[in-house]
Amino acid sequence: MEKGMIKKIIEALFFVSEKPITLENLRQALDGLDDTEITGAIEELREDYTREGHSFNIAELAGGYQIVTNPEFAPWIGKLFKQEESRLSNPALETLAIIAYKQPLTRSEIEKIRGVNVEGVLKTLLEKNLIRIRGRKDAPGKPIAYGTTDEFLKHFGLKGLEQLPLLKEFSEHDLDFEKEDKKIEIDIKKDEEVDKDVSGQHSTQD
Repeated sequence: MEKGMIKKIIEALFFVSEKPITLENLRQALDGLDDTEITGAIEELREDYTREGHSFNIAELAGGYQIVTNPEFAPWIGKLFKQEESRLSNPALETLAIIAYKQPLTRSEIEKIRGVNVEGVLKTLLEKNLIRIRGRKDAPGKPIAYGTTDEFLKHFGLKGLEQLPLLKEFSEHDLDFEKEDKKIEIDIKKDEEVDKDVSGQHSTQD
């Protein structure tokens, strides 16, 4: 099959698909065509769109490829497709970040980090299909464990979880439950020692 036809077929597949198409799906549609030929055609399409100044291009999202509009056209697209407010609240974003960086996590583990009840937030994230139930943890009560979805990757424009940014204020160390428990114990002991010192000072002054 000539390269020009391969590009047209791939382009047609992208236009009719509402979700990212994996390399495996493209290979099946193209009768087992070699992966290098497929990726080469995709790269040529990208270059064509950029050179010709199109309002769209091909992005790698959620483990596949999808045609997406360029960000600068968002204001006009938003006027045509008016949707309900879909922005996530700060509590929802914080909870989603915790799940993304330390999945799979149970509700109690999330609440231990955030320090607040997250039942409502989890329900919202499940309804938006940004998280899903990954199974149950091997712990007393077999609690449900949550993880992110492909929709999460698409929502934030990520190819995969490996593209999550490294956040200084949100490290793996911060999410180590055992270390966090020890830290809490140490802090409690320190507070008790301070209270004793203060009490001793008051006794001396009396």
